[in-house]
Amino acid sequence: MTSMPPHPEATPAAKPGTTPTLVLIGHGMVGQRFLEELADRGVTGRARVVVLCEEPRPAYDRVQLTSYFAGRSPDDLSLVDPDFMARHGIELHLGDPATAVDRTARTVTARSGLTVRYDALVLATGSYPFVPPVPGKDSAGCFVYRTIEDLLAIEEYAENARTGVVVGGGLLGLEAAGALKGLGLRTHIVEFAPRLMALQVDEGGGRALRRTVEEMGLEVHTGVGGKEIVADGAGAVTAMGLSDDSRIETDLVVFSAGVRPRDQLARDCGLPVGDRGGIVVDERCRTADPAVYAIGECALAADGRVYGLVAPGYDMARTAAAGLAEALGADTAPADGFTGADLSTKLKLLGVDVASFGDAHGATDGCLDVVYSDARSGVYKKLVIGAAGELLGGVLVGDAEAYGMLRPLTGSVPPVSPEQLVLPAGAEGGAAALGPSALPDSAVLCNCHNVTKGTVRAAVTEHSCGTLPEVKKCTKAGTGCGSCVKSLTAVMNDELAASGATIDTGLCGCFPHTRAELYEIVRTLRLTTFAELLDSHGRPEARNGDGCEICKPTVGSIIASLAPSVGADGYVLDGEQAALQDTNDHFLANLQRNGSYSIVPRIPGGEITPEKLIVIGEVARDFGLYTKITGGQRIDLFGARVDQLPQVWARLVDAGFESGHAYGKALRTVKSCVGQTWCRYGVQDSVRMAIDLELRYRGLRSPHKLKSAVSGCARECAEARGKDFGVIATSNGWNLYVGGNGGADPRHADLLAQDLSDAELIRLIDRFLMFYIRTADRLERTSAWLERIEGGLDHVRDVVVHDSLGLCDELEALMAAHVTHYRDEWAETLADPERLARFVSFVNAPDAPDPSVRFVPERDQVKPDLTLLAGPTLPVRTLEGTSV
Repeated sequence: MTSMPPHPEATPAAKPGTTPTLVLIGHGMVGQRFLEELADRGVTGRARVVVLCEEPRPAYDRVQLTSYFAGRSPDDLSLVDPDFMARHGIELHLGDPATAVDRTARTVTARSGLTVRYDALVLATGSYPFVPPVPGKDSAGCFVYRTIEDLLAIEEYAENARTGVVVGGGLLGLEAAGALKGLGLRTHIVEFAPRLMALQVDEGGGRALRRTVEEMGLEVHTGVGGKEIVADGAGAVTAMGLSDDSRIETDLVVFSAGVRPRDQLARDCGLPVGDRGGIVVDERCRTADPAVYAIGECALAADGRVYGLVAPGYDMARTAAAGLAEALGADTAPADGFTGADLSTKLKLLGVDVASFGDAHGATDGCLDVVYSDARSGVYKKLVIGAAGELLGGVLVGDAEAYGMLRPLTGSVPPVSPEQLVLPAGAEGGAAALGPSALPDSAVLCNCHNVTKGTVRAAVTEHSCGTLPEVKKCTKAGTGCGSCVKSLTAVMNDELAASGATIDTGLCGCFPHTRAELYEIVRTLRLTTFAELLDSHGRPEARNGDGCEICKPTVGSIIASLAPSVGADGYVLDGEQAALQDTNDHFLANLQRNGSYSIVPRIPGGEITPEKLIVIGEVARDFGLYTKITGGQRIDLFGARVDQLPQVWARLVDAGFESGHAYGKALRTVKSCVGQTWCRYGVQDSVRMAIDLELRYRGLRSPHKLKSAVSGCARECAEARGKDFGVIATSNGWNLYVGGNGGADPRHADLLAQDLSDAELIRLIDRFLMFYIRTADRLERTSAWLERIEGGLDHVRDVVVHDSLGLCDELEALMAAHVTHYRDEWAETLADPERLARFVSFVNAPDAPDPSVRFVPERDQVKPDLTLLAGPTLPVRTLEGTSV
């Protein structure tokens, strides 16, 4: 590394009687943060500030770059308030990068020919993508993944592509792979290291990550590099050869193999740079020239590292701004010098939580590892413990819920044993989740902006912040990657509760109301669209917006469940409703791991005629579908392409079948035993009752999926007590159980009422379901709702059995409206050509089937070809640790 010479003088001021000029080269995330720091310190009122920006748009959130493919527009990603530049008198030159710096004359020349004299210059030029020297790398169809313009180019080219390769299995590489999958491409990841995310996770974490990523349909090649790009006669990519002499046929290649500091301007003007790049700076972010600073990824910090994360860049921006403010005589507190940064990382890649913090690889002498691994569920947790019992670091894959608490505890002895920290909640020997109360005030909650727990507490107690948006505005915490929002909310609520203040229980940043309150607003005001609700009852800053991933499906479910009562069209894919639905609802089918879909006809009570059974068999045979009888008394047909779904359902609907709603947050099935009709132990007709219940509640949209069962006697063959509402026959009628769950967190249902007649049973189930739909939180099963709701089962019994709130007539009327207005979604879809138009594999080639959906024979049926997976991709949301 080139050493840093001593500074003979401070940053020079302007000539007496003139206004000093500060020039910022680069307007990325770090550059914008620097401008905000200048404004906060009053520097923009004391100096002329000129910004030269290479990109055609102001600074945007590069951390969330991939969310563009999930529907966010470039404007949504902007980090600059519309009036920020004008308000602070900042001159921003877009699309006009600096081309030369003359340190003797103290001038910067831009590509347009503009020349600006500076008194202080700040280089925030960031980094550029590293493209390995692979022959053919300049072929048409080769891209890098760095800017919005890169994404726009990839999106356009992918319209005529079927397969893509991403070179690089790090943070941005997995982002890019997720983006390609989201564009419908069969996607490969090529990583030279022996595992994905080698810098962040260890070998065990890498195995868990790879297993989960491959299950999501991406093909992973580790321990190999690119050897050549093969192009056709027109110069377009057709294949990529690998270093092990294998070959991947592909139409598109994205290079995401790391970045390098953009330090060419510094080199050209004679500033020292490191042996491996990066502009050499001291602890105040000053270069060898006292008038020139460097911040962000282009800088080689005083500890000899180039930092590619957003949080260190923000720290550098703060340090440089403080130094300039001091030189200009602004009355602000100086910032600490930048001597290094926490490299902790938390991300959600392809829906997989991945985090590392502290000494994640156990490099400290005498340290020990505490490991929990569950290969079946893709969860891997490792904590590194020092000789004195202190937490040194860790790796979390598949379940990073504890990251927000563990990272601040690094360097201290945890309040519980390390074994308790890695065991899953509820496991023998596991501990209850640590809350923010276990953290000291000095613990950093927001790593992006270096905000401590004490600062968040002070925002509530000293600055009267009572909502999360107010805390964010006051402290800047939570405005970076967003991974700390849960911890911020908990600390804020603790402080508010301690002071006796009202706690903001809003659904999300868009609405100040709970889900239950939004339900009442929609019902009372008879609102039929999300836009109406957001504009009239959203938070002021969210009105006229688009909502978020939390509120859109939640409100969509509310409107769907209330549709008959408020006058809305109950069809979930009409107009605005379509944009609110979860992934599976878009095609009224469950997306499977290889990109195909499943068909699940409703079979009430498991009772089916031979004629209907023959139709299912014929459909499965004619379309080559995998057929399975489920534990819920239904027949699943797997392996249909999206373009085949209408053809399959046309035949099923003609035969009298309806949608089984296996894709929706709705009633799935009412399981039953054969009851007294056939069984010698049965005391009631359980099959008839199961059919009646399933036909009554079919299509009922709710906060989460609903399952039910009816057992014909106390022997409980239908396992009714493991269901959201279960019915068990007695010699005197029916016992009704509620709040059961046989899923990941099993819970036996509780007895609500006993010895009920048919009419009494149905009336109580009507009330119970509508009260649950009315008061539950988003994605809250009846089991969790029953344990959370104040008063628990006793309160629910008072409401739905004894009508303590006087709601029962209303609850029954809501259910009656649902039953009266029920329409089968697939029958409605087949009758409308516009609705059918969505069922194509490729928008640009509607008649072409997806060639990546392939199968191989197994046990006289088919299964997905595991060597050609092209399965579902969840929207990629990058959190803490992404390059800026």
